Amino acid sequence: MMSEFKTLRAANILRDKEWNPKKLLSLSFRGNELGGEIGEAQNILKKLERERLGLVGARNTPEALAEELADGHICLDLIAMEFGIDSWQAIIDKFNKTSRERGLSITL
Repeated sequence: MMSEFKTLRAANILRDKEWNPKKLLSLSFRGNELGGEIGEAQNILKKLERERLGLVGARNTPEALAEELADGHICLDLIAMEFGIDSWQAIIDKFNKTSRERGLSITL
């Protein structure tokens, strides 16, 4: 998994140079971008739950949810990139910290 995060980071660095060559995108933009993508995922979750409950209304698919969750991961890594944060190491550290705090045996 760690190599996939490193691959994402390398691609984000290269694509950011191409898409944002003048470094105009602020942390505020990145945060709003993340919020938008997570909001889109939440909307899909609502529609999937609506379908599960048998309610009328618009529907969506797990495939669409996967796309929005992927967008969220990409946005998270772009923000981490701005601060030189190793996303995978941060996930490991936080997961393990929560396990320790809750007395759970599963760690990364």
